[in-house]
Amino acid sequence: MSAWCWGTCSSRAKARTTRFLPCNGSSKNWTWPGAPSHWTRYICKKTVDQVTAAGAHVLCQLKANQPRLHDAMHKHAQQCPVADCAYDCDVGQRNRVEQRKVRVCALPPGSGVESWQDHFLTLIYVRRTTEVFDTATACFVPCAQAPAYYLSTLSSTKVTAREFARVVRKHWSIENSLPHVLDTTMAEDASRIRRNPGVFTCLRQLALNLLRGNGERNISQALYRNAFSLDKVLNYAGIWQK
Repeated sequence: MSAWCWGTCSSRAKARTTRFLPCNGSSKNWTWPGAPSHWTRYICKKTVDQVTAAGAHVLCQLKANQPRLHDAMHKHAQQCPVADCAYDCDVGQRNRVEQRKVRVCALPPGSGVESWQDHFLTLIYVRRTTEVFDTATACFVPCAQAPAYYLSTLSSTKVTAREFARVVRKHWSIENSLPHVLDTTMAEDASRIRRNPGVFTCLRQLALNLLRGNGERNISQALYRNAFSLDKVLNYAGIWQK
């Protein structure tokens, strides 16, 4: 499974409204790169059991660290009929065009390789194709990415493919604006701090929240400007309590 999952909470007063929220039991806090597959499988099972017991729903990305389930879902995506599909295309930064095709398939009981995986009712198949403008040839060069698989405890009859696509896209916006910024701009991955690393993790989060709260969108440029002017940092809202 992937290191993230989404929970959904439905209001009884508004039965048709589904609100997607981050799941507190995300396996990101409990797994690490290269973790044994049986340990990752146990963590995912525990997370899914907790979410379903709370009456919520989960959507998670399936990756190759669960090879048996990944192969089973790959075969299922090739053989089973498509319940719904959606298409999206947008022009991103750096002269990049991205196309996303989303297909949704219903999962009958027993589609997984273990009994607890019967909680999943829907398979979401996402294929992305990116075209990047090449200045040397003055044309767009296509770059197809490997398909991504997502599993959800929500039925495909209740949520459309476009809604699933929106949630998957929303996850990547969080990934790009938080973990990616911490890993690259704030050099969290390169940190060699081994004693009380959580203290510096909190400091990075505090600094990032302070910059975001003061309207800074490009964190790299904000850090560069602040390095030349301490007064700019001290004038941020939230530094001094009035």
